[in-house]
Amino acid sequence: MKGGNMKTKHRSIHQIIEEQVRKWQIMHNEKMEQPELPVITVSREPGSGGRLVAAGIAEKLELDLFHQEVIHEMARSAQAETRILETLDEKRLSVLEDWISSLIHKRHIWPDEYLRHLMKVIGTIGKHGKAVIVGRGANFILPPEKRFRVRVIAPEEDRISNVAREFNVDMEEARRHVIKTESQRRAFIRKYFNADISDPLNYDLIINTKTSSLDAAVSAVCGIIEH
Repeated sequence: MKGGNMKTKHRSIHQIIEEQVRKWQIMHNEKMEQPELPVITVSREPGSGGRLVAAGIAEKLELDLFHQEVIHEMARSAQAETRILETLDEKRLSVLEDWISSLIHKRHIWPDEYLRHLMKVIGTIGKHGKAVIVGRGANFILPPEKRFRVRVIAPEEDRISNVAREFNVDMEEARRHVIKTESQRRAFIRKYFNADISDPLNYDLIINTKTSSLDAAVSAVCGIIEH
């Protein structure tokens, strides 16, 4: 990505959502058999290359990729949430609602409207499977048997350099971006899930991109999933 704009450029999020809903509906109508793969959740430190790792995993395993911006819009829009929930039959919707209720009780959380929507959206993606989810605390929402939790990290100075290079900004602006984004993500997980985003026990695999190339990181995850 070039230029000083640090916002992700992509095609319309609403278009992405509609395409995904139609895909799920076709799969449901045709009763297509899905391979038993866990949903892969990718949590990442800003500037660590986590988005690239997630994209590489999705491409190699032929999975749907959900970035945090898409998940956020799905949860924020009542219309989008309704469309997404309609892709589940009554049985799977009931199971999802029961899981959410048990999760709220188990984690001792007091969900606001946004978190309830977020849990339904991520839970629905989990029910359909064949997906990689980036951010939004997905690793805290999906049931253990349905997820594989990846955390992508790197030393702070490396991450700052990566951001400066990616967005064509100076090191000081990149540093502010990394610190602010990291603080926001940490606060989000603490607020909604009473958890520490950097606690290694919240993940199945932690990848340090300082010592691992993108290809090696993708291969490591895919190797575990496929075997």
